[in-house]
Amino acid sequence: MGKGKRNSMMGQRQHLLLLIFSLVLLFQTSNAHNITRLLAKHPSLSTFNHYLTLTHLAQEINRRTTITVLALDNASMSSLLAKNPSIFTVKNILSLHVLLDYFGAKKLHQIRDGTALAATMFQATGVAPGVSGFVNITDFKGGKVGFGPEDNDGNLNSFFVKSVEELPYNISVVQISKALPSAVAEAPTPGPSELNITGIMSSHGCKVFADTLLENHEAMGTYEDNVNGGLTVFCPLDDPFKAFLPKYKNLTASKKASFLEFFGVPVYQSLSMLKSNNGLMNTLATDGASKFDFTVQNEGEEVTLKTRINTVKITGTLLDEQPVAIYTIDKVLMPKELFKASALSTAPAPAPEEAADAPKGSKSKSKAKSKSKAKAAPTPDSDSPAESPDEDPADQLADDESGGMFWRADRLAAFVLSLFLVFFLL
Repeated sequence: MGKGKRNSMMGQRQHLLLLIFSLVLLFQTSNAHNITRLLAKHPSLSTFNHYLTLTHLAQEINRRTTITVLALDNASMSSLLAKNPSIFTVKNILSLHVLLDYFGAKKLHQIRDGTALAATMFQATGVAPGVSGFVNITDFKGGKVGFGPEDNDGNLNSFFVKSVEELPYNISVVQISKALPSAVAEAPTPGPSELNITGIMSSHGCKVFADTLLENHEAMGTYEDNVNGGLTVFCPLDDPFKAFLPKYKNLTASKKASFLEFFGVPVYQSLSMLKSNNGLMNTLATDGASKFDFTVQNEGEEVTLKTRINTVKITGTLLDEQPVAIYTIDKVLMPKELFKASALSTAPAPAPEEAADAPKGSKSKSKAKSKSKAKAAPTPDSDSPAESPDEDPADQLADDESGGMFWRADRLAAFVLSLFLVFFLL
């Protein structure tokens, strides 16, 4: 082979290597922005940065792939904090300053038709009624860009100051002149012990589940005991839970309580935490040998909960105010401790569901208050005869393995490309 040909092949190989390294870098750095680090370079925005962390909005911002943060300087934050709002109210106000779209300085000054309406993280929480969670952005003549909540009678009181950081088209941080006024966001937000969690569920599509929970004093007491220390609820929407009621009514009293407690987790889990902490998760019903757990999995933005019986999908967020989060799910998640896999293959008309006898003593819940009345373990005679679910070791192993670590698609792609690179160089 001639020297010129070898040099040509070496040049092609170098170009290919550069391409591979670029692809690896692309996969590794995608979605890698960190709002706290970006703002740390700007001392004049330190108070704003501090409260993004304190309210846990920083985690939600980092999770998003397309986002714009309307940053406030320390003077603007001082004016906002002078009213002594609770940390929960501060979170609502600041979430109104996080747009769910990308607006760099160039785009702000080139808004088509002069005006754009952007959804915010406040709107995404589900607690903003009507259009109160949207922000109007208008490009005025002379290059002035104004911002204002959509429910502010068209008043645009805050203006673009400068671009702080831009990572097109992933995250943009722009400074605005003052906080966006919003009576809804600024309204006093109750602390966790004052939250009416069943009221929130009832008014957002989970009334049947909420009413059933209210009727069961034992399960409702367990939820209330965990509100202050941390609670995450996955409530089934009305239609699927209503269809499931005949099966629920066939359970014994103790198993009804365990079933309802199965939809609560005794720790706060934001959506971003659920996406990053895939694996087995204990519930309010977990009690020694009675595991009552499920597996959390995610694929992209979709989060699912899985038992040996079935899999459900998180469809919405009703509340995400630490220490309480409430999500809607599209089906009734069924614990393997109470139901058999054959339950899903029965005729359309709901048939009585036999429940397994599982010892149930007083529960030990993380961060929960002591219950005034401990649960007594049911005796075999106290429950209706039931056929125990299949608990063979192979099935249990499968459950344990499903709760392990899951490869992220981007990491896997980078790993495959790296292997290709190694073999190419050999």
